[in-house]
Amino acid sequence: MSLHVVDHPLVAHYLTRLRDRETTPDEFREASDKIITLLLYAATQDLRSRVLETQTPLETTQGHAIADRVVAVPILRAGLGLVGPVLELLPHVTVGYIGLERDERTAVASRYYVKLPPDIDGKVVMILDPMLATGGTARKAVEIMKEYKPASVRLVCVVAAPEGIEALETAHPDVQIFAAARDRQLNAQKYILPGLGDYGDRLFGT
Repeated sequence: MSLHVVDHPLVAHYLTRLRDRETTPDEFREASDKIITLLLYAATQDLRSRVLETQTPLETTQGHAIADRVVAVPILRAGLGLVGPVLELLPHVTVGYIGLERDERTAVASRYYVKLPPDIDGKVVMILDPMLATGGTARKAVEIMKEYKPASVRLVCVVAAPEGIEALETAHPDVQIFAAARDRQLNAQKYILPGLGDYGDRLFGT
């Protein structure tokens, strides 16, 4: 199973704040930063580290440093709100951007903007997109990133619908999905239920 639902009381707490329609944009941004930080702990648990010698105030000891290099790739626009915790937490991270438009009738995504670091080959790619709904956008983003031969691709999202999970697992079974919740379903308009509304609108107050 490529889906990892992070089951933790703090994740549940901040997810509830995100779901609540009374949460203001500034409160939403704060809860978003907190929940992404918690999801990153799970999404980075298999990163490789190297042993190094370090000097404490009292003696020399062995420590560890992250050896894998990570490329964070937010999907415009809502994914931009997930970048802050990544920059704070991960050493030597670089950031690329992908803009995708989804055909509302077919749910097929097409690219309108791609700006990526030049050295993705062999690195760990972390796609940031808060909502995994139909899976069309995630599939296209993974397809684009695999063109650059990364060591692995993983998706960090807040909520995921069964339809999107199945679509991504079918197209890219090697991609791990890290989410705060597996929601119930999509409605007729392809919104996630129970969901939390439009993440980008609530994040940016639009």
